[in-house]
Amino acid sequence: MLELADIVRAVGPEERARLAVLPSQKKALQDIERCRTPALGGQLFRCDHCGAEHYSYHSCGNRHCPKCHGQQTEIWLEQQHSRLLPCPYYLLTFTLPAELRPLAHRQQKVLYGLLLKCAAASLQKLCRDPQWLGAQPSVLGVLHTWTRAMAYHPHAHFLVSAGGLSADGQRWLEPKNPKFLVPVHALSVIFRAKMRDALKARGLLAGVPPFWRTKKWVVHAKPAGRGEKVLEYLARYVFRIALSNSRLERFENGQVTFRYRENRTQQIKRLTLPAADFLARFLQHVLPKGFSKVRHYGLDSSANQARHQQAQHLLERLQPPAQELAHPIPSQDDASTQDATKPLQLCPYCRIGHLIWVAEVPKKIPP
Repeated sequence: MLELADIVRAVGPEERARLAVLPSQKKALQDIERCRTPALGGQLFRCDHCGAEHYSYHSCGNRHCPKCHGQQTEIWLEQQHSRLLPCPYYLLTFTLPAELRPLAHRQQKVLYGLLLKCAAASLQKLCRDPQWLGAQPSVLGVLHTWTRAMAYHPHAHFLVSAGGLSADGQRWLEPKNPKFLVPVHALSVIFRAKMRDALKARGLLAGVPPFWRTKKWVVHAKPAGRGEKVLEYLARYVFRIALSNSRLERFENGQVTFRYRENRTQQIKRLTLPAADFLARFLQHVLPKGFSKVRHYGLDSSANQARHQQAQHLLERLQPPAQELAHPIPSQDDASTQDATKPLQLCPYCRIGHLIWVAEVPKKIPP
């Protein structure tokens, strides 16, 4: 199967050096090229039937690699599921205007942080207003920088509880209007003002077109059920960029073809780019070192664990009594027994024997 690493290797070191300007981008390409190869070492297994040897090489662990973090994604998703409150949710999306994207590309860490911070502050400001909610909701924010065709499009998704805990912590309050959480037009105006003030305070408005009053800032909101489906969508891209190896279709004559689903029509489309242009498009979404793309606010923040538990208790009282399970939940002893009796991995060559660990393979140190 065609992989991103194949394209990285084919582009060549000189072209990669030209494309990867930031240290985080250089590190991402180096790790992706070496991922699950002898360069990172691994383990040697031998089949107990045919004697064939099988090497299993280590993953690079880079958060932009499409081959890593499957287990981490599952753990993160399980943790977030356990923190979901038993109530409806909304999905809100704040988009950075096109006029600010060149600045965001130059000042990634600052602009991405302000996007998340100002969007969350705008949302919580309106939620505190008794006219709309008058309470503190649970807010999970995740930064995305891409469209489905991997174009540069910084935006932030927020999974927000449809209701919140009162200031005294004694009541769970639902939105005053059952059709929406807060008005998106007012939210857009506040978001624009907070971003403008934050950029002005940092001296970053020079050279930015004066579009503050005339440009409509896009804020979108829609119901998200109980939040599970949105969490599954967000989990796909918490530890990687929105490009899996399965979307790569062809790499011929220096041209890369990948498929994507168009947002408006939901039709599958294909885009063909020169390998260097494709790699440049990918590198736009490599985040600066140490930048956290997932943020927790309101009841979901670590500072409000006690209030989150109080909201959980209040909502559980409002829920209908749960029906008893038809089948008993297996005990920990049963689970450990099942793990102990789990069959060994089959040999990929003879498909009869099982792979037995033989030795650790050290990293291959370059000359």
